[in-house]
Amino acid sequence: MLAGLLAGCSSTPKPPDVPATLMAPSGQVPFLETLAKGVQIYECVPKRGQSGVYEWVFRAPEATLTDWSGRALGKHYAGPMWEAADGSRVLGEVAARDPGPDPKAIPWLLLIAKSTAGGGLFTPTTSIQRVSTAGGTTPVEPCDASNAHQFWRVPYTATYYFYKQR
Repeated sequence: MLAGLLAGCSSTPKPPDVPATLMAPSGQVPFLETLAKGVQIYECVPKRGQSGVYEWVFRAPEATLTDWSGRALGKHYAGPMWEAADGSRVLGEVAARDPGPDPKAIPWLLLIAKSTAGGGLFTPTTSIQRVSTAGGTTPVEPCDASNAHQFWRVPYTATYYFYKQR
């Protein structure tokens, strides 16, 4: 199954142009580029230490990962976790962020792989970049006592680059 997943990814992706703070660590090279389409999930909650004040708090991403032809490669969800169709997974941790060029989009990120599982597509991952984001920002809808503890799903897209040791 892994061979099938990699068949459409035969060429090595070129690293994206990113600010210096988002560059992958030295000695790492990109091995996979995926497109993400999904939602960023927010919850309306009471603001800590401010009685009667509420705010939207980010809870989790939920997205489908595809290659450039639209073929499904896996999914992205809370953790943050990326899981391939072959069952391999990578758990990331944010190492750096940049607002990116679009103020109406979620930030660009550099994440470090905290752990991987399974023997498949995501197993060699050492770091991940999230770039070319669109949407996904904090909801503009009111957040107050009338909708406390309700969730709002904000559509987003992004490109993720997965890196491994050279």
